[in-house]
Amino acid sequence: MANTMRWRYGDTNPIMLPVGTAVSVEIGDLLMLSGGEVLPVTSLSNQGTTAATQEAFHDEFLGIAMQCSPVGATDAIRIATSGVFEFDCASATFDVGDLVGGNDAGSGTLDAQVVDGVASANLAIGRCMKRVSPAATKVLVDVVSTLTKGGPQVAA
Repeated sequence: MANTMRWRYGDTNPIMLPVGTAVSVEIGDLLMLSGGEVLPVTSLSNQGTTAATQEAFHDEFLGIAMQCSPVGATDAIRIATSGVFEFDCASATFDVGDLVGGNDAGSGTLDAQVVDGVASANLAIGRCMKRVSPAATKVLVDVVSTLTKGGPQVAA
């Protein structure tokens, strides 16, 4: 997917970290921290089921790439750990507060810049911030890094 600035509004609480040298990161990619390396979600292996893969991503969710990094680069990039971002999704409806997580890319892995509605907070990376009805292929998501911010919490 091409570099796409997905940030729309809100504090991004950025951090700067180097990306794994064997991967490419584009602006707007969903990122995780694994083995001390920043990696795009596409680096996460199939965990057997979509829910298991979404949960594994939730557990390692770092944030959204605000800068790109080509294969072999060693410079740190800016990563948003919070904020409201507009993501692509399959045609669906969303209500404000609905949980949103990674989208199954079809092979048991997750898409780099596409999200989907999820059933529980342990699968989510954020919540919908604007009602989507009728169904549409874009959704505003208030993302919350699991690693730096504790991730989406269960509603009280």
